[in-house]
Amino acid sequence: MKRDSIFFRLFQQSPTLLFELLAEMPESAARYRFDSVAVKEPKFEIDGVFLPPDDTPGVVYYVEFQAQRDDKLYERMASESSNHFYRNREKFSDWKGVAIYTSRNVEQKEVYPFRMMLNSDQFHRVYLDEIGDARDLPLGLALMALTVEKRKKAPDTARYLAGRVQKELSDPQENRAIMELLTTILIYTFNNLNRAEVEKMLAAEVMLQDTRFYQEVKAEGEVIGEKRGLKEGKLEGKLEERRSIVLLLLKRKAGKLSARTKKKIAALDLPKLEALTIAILDLETVAEVETWLNQH
Repeated sequence: MKRDSIFFRLFQQSPTLLFELLAEMPESAARYRFDSVAVKEPKFEIDGVFLPPDDTPGVVYYVEFQAQRDDKLYERMASESSNHFYRNREKFSDWKGVAIYTSRNVEQKEVYPFRMMLNSDQFHRVYLDEIGDARDLPLGLALMALTVEKRKKAPDTARYLAGRVQKELSDPQENRAIMELLTTILIYTFNNLNRAEVEKMLAAEVMLQDTRFYQEVKAEGEVIGEKRGLKEGKLEGKLEERRSIVLLLLKRKAGKLSARTKKKIAALDLPKLEALTIAILDLETVAEVETWLNQH
């Protein structure tokens, strides 16, 4: 699935996301609608257009999403936006352009002919890998950041966001829509996983985090990890926190673990500890824990 379609769905569901991204909020932001338009003679296809309310002329935003370099993007955007604005002049009071890049590395190299446009407040360039950590952003922006998350970190971040969705969104329909986007982003990132596998992974994290049992154990593990982290550094502190959570969960779920089993768990890196945390939902006995460890 193309990254364009993910952003199209994100913006369709919440048009105000664009204004959060640009840190500017028109008075009628909540009434904007997002669409794509075709401009004829010659025919251009604009990735996305944010249209102001029909009853009040406002600013129209022309948006392009770029995951790969297009060395004539600005030529095309200038032509598309000018043509469309000209043909619909009576509907809009002004226009702005927005280029959303996955990173600076894919931006068009030759920008000199467009220096006036690019250096004015009429044009915005956004680099998704620079908007911040997905865990610290509002949910909508966090999903956009997740699309460029490093492959190794993406599952952990997605599971964290799945937990936030359950806590922050009370509307079941909105909840389902965001979870569907989370699933789609992970399938795009890990094309070796099918939808059922991704959904199971996200659902397991949500089910686990919602239990009082998990919250109590997590609080204990965080205390241990924080103490160790102060002495040995942030990364080791996070590893120790996750090890402590896993050991406490397994002790309460499966019973006393042998020194040999604890040693195997201590040898796991952070991604495998995260995977074991999810697997705990299905592990009932020490023997099953041993089997899982041997397989991983």
